[in-house]
Amino acid sequence: MAKSALLKSSIAKKVAMALSGIFLMLFLAQHFFINMTSVFSSNTFNSISHFMGNNPLVQFVIQPILVVGVIFHFIMGFVLEIQNRNARPISYAKNNGAANSSWASRNMIYSGVVILAFLFLHSYDFWVPEMVYKYVEVNPLDETRYFHELVAKFESPVRTALYCLSFVLLSLHLQHGFSSSFQSIGQNNKYTKGLKNFGLGFAIVVPLGFVFIALFHHFNH
Repeated sequence: MAKSALLKSSIAKKVAMALSGIFLMLFLAQHFFINMTSVFSSNTFNSISHFMGNNPLVQFVIQPILVVGVIFHFIMGFVLEIQNRNARPISYAKNNGAANSSWASRNMIYSGVVILAFLFLHSYDFWVPEMVYKYVEVNPLDETRYFHELVAKFESPVRTALYCLSFVLLSLHLQHGFSSSFQSIGQNNKYTKGLKNFGLGFAIVVPLGFVFIALFHHFNH
């Protein structure tokens, strides 16, 4: 009975982890779309950013849910990592990980830590100044400021390099996380191969798209 309860608990945690991961990937895709508009049209980027930054639904409902989702996902990641290590302390040491699994799957916890650190940096760069601008300094609305603020963040080669490195690690993190998320919620059927291929494409195109955006603004402004 105890083993059965432990197994059910482990499965529940993996499903929760998978669902939170899928939710964050949807947010990532939306965020990528908005940022990509900055490459083609500063006016379009300003318009979308202004709408997102001043929409009560986004600011006071979706944004808090996103913050909770990020915190929950990383906490569950650490919990599952500790649980997995405690469950096989001897066999794990003898296991030839490189022969049986990908680098991404063996190092999810480490890439996750780097990504979490990047999220804090990203919040410091964009979210904190936005809150100060609107709610501390109470500046008047300016629909044209967002593009210039974005470009200014990529003037520093060091900051741009860190940004790019974080998204390369995110790509590796997603390569394993996407397919395992669907497997955790039971999607292991005739569609599995297609989902894995889609996940691989997502894990390459979206993070490297962010890298392209950063380098584009760094070298062109």
